[in-house]
This record gives sequence, structure tokens and C-alpha cells, in this order.
Amino acid sequence: MTTSRAPDEVGPDRAGGSPAAGPRTRSRWHPTLGDLADATLGLVTTALGLGAAISLVDGIAAPGPAGVLLAAVLVSAGDLVVRAPLRALARVLGAMGALLLGLVGQVAIAWAALMLVPGIEVTGAGAVPVVIVLSAVVMAAGRWLIGANDSDYVIGDVLRRARNKARRAGAVPHPDRPPGLLVVQLDGVSEPVLREAVEAGLAPTMQRWLTEGTHRLETWWARVPSTTPASQAGLLHGDSTPVPAFRWWDRGLGRLVVTNHPADAALVEERLTSGRGLLAGGGTAVQTMFTGDAARSYAVMSRARTRGPDGSGAGLGPGADFVRFFASPFVLARAVSLTVGEMVKELYQARRQHVRGVEPRISRGGWYVLLRAVTNVLMRDLATSLVAEAVVRGDPAVFVDLVDYDEIAHHAGPTRPESMRALEGLDRVLRTLEHALAVAPRAYRVVVLSDHGQALGATFEQVEGCSLLETVRALMAEPDAAGLESGTGEDWGPLNALVTSVTGSAGSSAVGPDARERSGREPAGTPDVVVVGSGNLGLIWFPRADHRLVLEELEERWPGLVAGLASRPAIGAVVVDTAARGLVAFGARGFVTLEDSDGDGEGEDPLAGYGPRGRADLARAARLPHTGDLLLVSRVTERGHVHAFEGQVGSHGGIGGAQNRAMLLHPTEWPVDDDLRTRVGDERLLVGAEAVHEQLVRWARRHGLRDGLDDAPAAPLEEVSP
Repeated sequence: MTTSRAPDEVGPDRAGGSPAAGPRTRSRWHPTLGDLADATLGLVTTALGLGAAISLVDGIAAPGPAGVLLAAVLVSAGDLVVRAPLRALARVLGAMGALLLGLVGQVAIAWAALMLVPGIEVTGAGAVPVVIVLSAVVMAAGRWLIGANDSDYVIGDVLRRARNKARRAGAVPHPDRPPGLLVVQLDGVSEPVLREAVEAGLAPTMQRWLTEGTHRLETWWARVPSTTPASQAGLLHGDSTPVPAFRWWDRGLGRLVVTNHPADAALVEERLTSGRGLLAGGGTAVQTMFTGDAARSYAVMSRARTRGPDGSGAGLGPGADFVRFFASPFVLARAVSLTVGEMVKELYQARRQHVRGVEPRISRGGWYVLLRAVTNVLMRDLATSLVAEAVVRGDPAVFVDLVDYDEIAHHAGPTRPESMRALEGLDRVLRTLEHALAVAPRAYRVVVLSDHGQALGATFEQVEGCSLLETVRALMAEPDAAGLESGTGEDWGPLNALVTSVTGSAGSSAVGPDARERSGREPAGTPDVVVVGSGNLGLIWFPRADHRLVLEELEERWPGLVAGLASRPAIGAVVVDTAARGLVAFGARGFVTLEDSDGDGEGEDPLAGYGPRGRADLARAARLPHTGDLLLVSRVTERGHVHAFEGQVGSHGGIGGAQNRAMLLHPTEWPVDDDLRTRVGDERLLVGAEAVHEQLVRWARRHGLRDGLDDAPAAPLEEVSP
């Protein structure tokens, strides 16, 4: 990847270039045309924003353009003056304090600038905050109209600080900087979808990397359960076995575990961590499910409930690191304004699907409108700022999860226009981060990957006319059985981390559909049956039994339950353990054993439509420690459509379609080791997030990023063959 030229760079630096460490060259810093253009653009957009806002808001008036321009200069100067004391205060007050200080600071700077300019009159008490918001909107629109990357403004202060530091030291970045690793996860983006986006011109940054030959794009296989917590457990900690789905019934705890609850994410990480995760040794995790043993973590689910030594909430991360985002003039206001704009866009796109009769589709109203806006604008900008901080600081390894595409694709469909357009925003983030990499003290190599893909299809309830829980109760002949069915709560994950971090709650704070299992929907006592959906993977438990029930026990208690499920049109296979033959997958017209080398069975093979990994993936999933008594996978159509057991038209978690074909975009000079590949049909791929973790660790180790961390031998990978 060729990084964008920073104003104080002496020459082009390639993020995929030589990893050799070396001294930094000494050189006087001189302003360039790039510096002047950047400063002029910032000043002009600020002045235009202020001018437009002042003309529209009652309670404030300006004598002319000169006064507005002077106010813009004062706003920029005031920002530089107050930044240092705000950072010092934020170190004490934490992330929430940084937010409040930033809001107060922005209003105070704008107020002071407007009051100091001769001729500008402020007569309305609420005029200044409105001016800030309107100015942010005008500035964002202006930068978009002139073709500037609007995301660059988010990290403007980070870049200025890095350049000033280099200027004071008389040093500039050199191609022989020590290496670093930046891993950017594009949540839910399959390899076929990314190729389609590149061909459509929606990902010009990644297209440039591929065209120039600095990076290669390939597929890795996301095993069942192909869901974010399982994949991130494997990617960050090298072990996904404690995670059988997005949510599950834990017999030992006697309750449902939901990974987008901060308390449960912390519980899972305790079961995962060995102290040698991907980010051990000083790394940084941003907006992930788990930490990967990072030294610093920001908006990480498993750390959202942690508290600082002074008792302040520390889940979002050190407060001082948020000042650059919360206190930059108009940055937070811009993010909030664009968040509102994203809500309007979602309402329009949902209405367009309805009017045009697009099928399959689901309802896109309610809280999702706000969730999409928060995750796709506010939290994306915040994550971009924090990653820029980490690389400019020189953290050896950084991992960030960007959820924009996955959020939209769940509700719109994986290849629908609005989902594909989401990749444009993600590509802009990569281009913005190139500017930060150019002034970083390390020569970072950028790896872009996904945790899984997505598959299109009508939901189980749309096909069957009833929910999975209703279906199970009917086949049990116990319509009034005490049941628990988990909601569709994956979308609420980032907001749960944010809310819990800000409130500093010591309890199991969570919002969204999954929270209802703990606030009234869960039946008194132990339920008779628990049903959860993880995309087109369904899991069923009978919690009153103290062990996993085998087929013979199920048939004795509820004759015809397994056969009845297997015969449903939306269900492709039911996997159950048996006392006589081990794991067996049943379909409507046959069955096959999963643990015999020959795959003994009768009638039609129910797994024939799931590809060459169907049998191995489901056998592994059905032996995970916390898996259900029954595992279901939906039918897969000839077009690769699946039927989610939750309310999602684009889904993942099971097998079928493109959901298992995750993508890996890596530097060409860092090839994938052949001994980590496994044959999948006619291809040789990395299979499982554990294999990708091992590859990332090997790359890091070879370039000195894990010295002293991997002295003890690691456990062998599953199913890895040369």
C-alpha cells in the first residue's frame, strides 16, 4: 500500500515496504504547498460554515465577510490554546469527562471568538451552539463538494500534533522505521462482495493497493459458528471453542450468555485469555468484542464495565485520548449532524425498498434507524480518531472493528445498493488512516480482513409463518411449555459498549432485544426449552436436564420432535448426538453420520447442499462445550439463499451462501504460509479464525513485534494440513 504523502514527509513511504528497522533521518521541517493547502482548506471551510450559520440563526449577526474570516481564525487559534489543559483534565475525569469538557470547550471557543470580533453581535443565549452545529454541516458538505475526504477532518488534530512533534525534534519519518501492524476488520464483508465493490469503483483505496500490487486479496473460511464473537475470539485470542453462537444457554451458570452484554463478554474473555493474544506486548484494541490481551482498549465490549483506579468509568479507554475527538472545533458537532443525516437516509432507503417491492425484505423501522446512524457515523469517526492516535503514538499492533457494512446488510441485504455503498465509507477510513501512517514512528503494514460474510434470504418466520420457538413447542405437543427465545440483538453491541462505558455500571447493563431476557421475558425458574438464532444456525436446549440430551432421550420424551423439525421446509438439517452412532445430521429424506470416516447414512444426504465443509464444520460445532442439545441449519437454496432464525434478511452464523467466505487483504510481501492452508473443495484456504490468528502472529513474530511473548509452544491448530 502506498501511503499518502504527508506535508512533512521527505519521500513516499509504502506501508507494505521494507520492514527493516533503522534510524530516523534528521532534517529541518519546512512548510510545503500541501501544508498551505490544508491550512487554507480548513480556514475556508470554517469561515464558510460560520458565515452560513450566522446568516441563518436568529440572535447573532456579523458585519461582513472580514468579520467572519477573523472569527474563523480565532476559533482555530482558540482550539490550539485550550487543547493542552483539556487533555490534562480529561486524564483525571475519564472519557465521559472528555466528552463534557469537549462540548463546553467548543461552545466557549466559538462564543469567545464571536464576542471578540468587532461588529459581531450575539444576543440569543442559544445561538452559539446552533451556529456550531450548522457550521459543522456546511463544512462537511463543502469538503464533500470540493472532493476532499471529509473523514480527514476527524484526525486533523492528530496529524497536526504528529507534525509539530517531528518539527520540534528536527526529524521526519523514514522508510527504515521499525515495523508495526494495523489490522482493520470490515465486519461482515465477504470476499465476493469486496471484489464486487472494487470492480464497481466503491473501494478505490483498496483497488489502488491491488492494482499497484502491494496487497493480495484472498478468501479464508469462517467455520460454523460464523459470527463475530466466535471469529474475534479466534482472531484475537487463537481459540473460539468457548463460543458456540452469538448467544447460548450455559448449563453451568443456569442462564443465557449474550456476547453483546459487557458482563458476558468479560466472562467469555476470562475463558479465552492466555496472556499471549494477538495484541499482547503493548497493542491496542478499538471497538472489538475482546481485547486480544491489548495494553490499551477503547470501546471494547469485554472491558466496558472496568473502572479506573480512582473509581471513574474506564471502559471507553483513557479520557485524554478522546479530547482530540470531543474537543476539536466542529468535529463532534459534525459527527452528530451527520448521524441525524444517516437516520434520514435510512428512512428514505427503507421506504424505497417498500415502494419498489424488493424481496426478501424486513422491517427497518424502530430503534434500528438510530442504531445505524450511531454506529455508521459517530462511532466510526470515533474509532478512526482512536486508531490514528494509536499509530501516531507508535503502538506495535492495532486492531479495529468497523461495523458499518454488517449493520446495514443485516436489514437491507448483503448486495443491496445501500449495503454496497457502506463500503465507500469504510474505504474512506482506510484512506484517512494512510495519512496517519505516513507520520507514524513505525512503518505499519496494513491487513484488512473480515470475520465472516453474509447470505441473503427470507427469514424462518417469513417462510414458516411462525417462530422457531412456536414450532418446537408444537412438535413437543406442549404449547404452554415455559420457553425462552432470544431476540435479534447483535446490532446493539456497539451501543451497549458505549452506554455501559459511559455510565460505568457495575451491573450487567445492556440495552436492546437481548436485554429483555433479563428484564421480564425470561420465565420464572428454569425454562423447559431455550431457542436461540444465530443467523441460519439455530440452537435448542432443554435446560431442566443436567446434561446434553441424546437422540434416544429426546425420542422417549418427545417422539417425533427431531423428525418433525427436519421435515420443515425452512430447515435443511438437524444435528443431534446419539448414544449408538455419535453425531447424526437428519434431513427430510435421509440422514448421515458425522463422526464416521465414511459418513454412513441412509437416503438423501442432508448436507449435500452445504459444500465441502458442511460435514466437518457441523461436526465441530456440535461438539463445542456449550452447544445446544439440537443444532439446526436452515435450508440453502440453489441461489445460495438461507433462512435466518432471527429477524435478518442478511445473516451469518451458520453455513451456506457467502457467509463463510471471509476476506483477507494482506501485504504481498507477507504471504500466507502454505502449511496453514487446508483444502476446501478445489481451493486451499486458511480454515477457521484460529488459522488466521496464527498467520497474523507469525507475521508479527517475524518482524520483531512479539519478542518474548511466544517462548512457550502454542497448542496445535485444528484441521491444519500441508
